[in-house]
Amino acid sequence: MTIDPDWLTAFLRDENLPAGFAAEIERLHAPLADRIAAVAMGPAFVVGICGPQGSGKSTTVRVVAALLEARGLKTATLSLDDLYLPLADREALARDVHPLLRTRGVPGTHDVALGLAVLDGLAGEGGTALPRFDKAADDRAPVETWPVVEGPVDVVLLEGWCVGARPEPSEALAAPVNALERERDPDATWRAHVNAALAGPYRALFGRLDLLVLFTAPDFATVLAWRREQEAKLRARLAETGQAGRAMSDDEVAVFVQHYERLTRHIAREMPPRADIVIALDADRRSSIV
Repeated sequence: MTIDPDWLTAFLRDENLPAGFAAEIERLHAPLADRIAAVAMGPAFVVGICGPQGSGKSTTVRVVAALLEARGLKTATLSLDDLYLPLADREALARDVHPLLRTRGVPGTHDVALGLAVLDGLAGEGGTALPRFDKAADDRAPVETWPVVEGPVDVVLLEGWCVGARPEPSEALAAPVNALERERDPDATWRAHVNAALAGPYRALFGRLDLLVLFTAPDFATVLAWRREQEAKLRARLAETGQAGRAMSDDEVAVFVQHYERLTRHIAREMPPRADIVIALDADRRSSIV
């Protein structure tokens, strides 16, 4: 796809992206949009975009969606993060199953039925409300604030850190991978629940993927560094409004990412051979389509 320079200039301005990002769009996002457009058979052709925290999935979705729209393909975007269960539901899971399930993120903390209903709606006529989760409040945003998309759409971009993940073999759960699992999940109840969710309800949601795109990081230490970088930027933004205390410190981030370490490592081992498109990132997020 040849990108119209006027369109590109306007897009960078509207999305508050630096002028230098144009090279990344031409090198990565435009070819990715081309590959999606070449195989998209709507309605609601679902492209899963998986990648570890901080790998640039959200930016990729924004750019690719705009490129697909410029080609005349009606595109809807959905983040797995916006399917988180409400706080009250996660508190019930924390009470009834395991305390770690109060923390959103891992399989078992999403509303899979809602995700399936959204995909069904986007494939048909009429309006479909796209869920939104308020991370500041740690709860689902009011339904009346959800944007409505008129269907049918041609392409759905579904992004998330574990989109398309498959469960681990049960015997792999026995040995903890970090201090969080060793100290707070000594009998493997939490990780078994997460694994069972992948083997059960999430199979239906991820089974709807028509194309799977995977971003890979060099190693988990890089993922931690990326996540710390994200939080540092958030601290800086919040400090401008006197709310710096709402962001995590580097040490808190290190504990937080342990919730996702097991599955992040499993995805890095298991998913590349079966992903339709693999985008390898180096530590500076320079990318190449494998």
